[in-house]
Amino acid sequence: MCLAVPGRILRVEDRDGALMSMVDFGGIQKDVCLEYIPDARVGEYVMVHVGFAIQRLDEESAKRTLAEFEHLGVLKEEFGDGFELAARQAGLQNPQHTDNGQR
Repeated sequence: MCLAVPGRILRVEDRDGALMSMVDFGGIQKDVCLEYIPDARVGEYVMVHVGFAIQRLDEESAKRTLAEFEHLGVLKEEFGDGFELAARQAGLQNPQHTDNGQR
């Protein structure tokens, strides 16, 4: 699944000519490109799709959506270990894990 997920901008910086930010998605932090919303500021909430902020979102809507996504397990699905999720859904052990549980 590939959703647009709301997150709060923590930091904004120019990185090799691209406007980038660190965004918090309910405790999960990821790099996000702000080129589509170049005037976005620290503390604002944005909707992020495939690593790009695509629109602003008010705080109340963002927090409500994040809470619902957390409740439904969407954040783990979207940001978690894809191999682990696929293996679990197939009823198999994650092939990236060795017998002692290490990667």
